[in-house]
Amino acid sequence: MLPFETRALPAQPDALAPDGSHIRLLLRNSGFSMVHCHLPAGAVSTAVTHRTVEEVWYVVAGQGEIWRKQGEHEAVVTLQPGQCLTIPLGTHFQFRAASGQSVSVIVATAPPWPGDDEAIEVNGPWPATQAYLSG
Repeated sequence: MLPFETRALPAQPDALAPDGSHIRLLLRNSGFSMVHCHLPAGAVSTAVTHRTVEEVWYVVAGQGEIWRKQGEHEAVVTLQPGQCLTIPLGTHFQFRAASGQSVSVIVATAPPWPGDDEAIEVNGPWPATQAYLSG
């Protein structure tokens, strides 16, 4: 049995995700991991797909858009607080923050995030920007 844990949201990002978003590590167990993901105002992530994991996203702050594609089916939806969405295995996706505000998402990943080689870059609808850990 794993011991139970409690953790507050870190004040600063712990890492830069393979897609360019700022990651604050929350908790993980044997079944999933959870992070706070932040994209600065006007930033656009790199479009990726995952090798082995699936995700559920819950938007906690800001505004933006996400593009998702599975085979011939693709859609762009608005990201806004209170919205929840899935990234099934094999889905191509890319997200961007609105020009005037950042976007923050809680991401649950199953199985737990295995490392940076999990994400494979794909072609997306928008040119990616360079994100930095300072924001």
